[in-house]
Amino acid sequence: MAAGTIRYWAAAKAAAGVAEEPYTAEHLAEALDAARAKHPGELVQVLKRCSFLVDGDPVGTRSHETVRLAEGGTVEVLPPFAGG
Repeated sequence: MAAGTIRYWAAAKAAAGVAEEPYTAEHLAEALDAARAKHPGELVQVLKRCSFLVDGDPVGTRSHETVRLAEGGTVEVLPPFAGG
């Protein structure tokens, strides 16, 4: 298990009610499952539309179960952004 920080941006931040929080997880899917359990409701729906960066690298279309998390790492939760 790795411990790190999950950061929420824009609509994800509003839905979670916090800008960031710690995670303890082996892979991205596990960290997101914990976030859904901790923040049921709107965040669950928002996460369906988000993209993710893990330690600055885009996750893209990779399965979240295959994205391993590093000790001291950071997961950025990025909802779709509008504008220019």
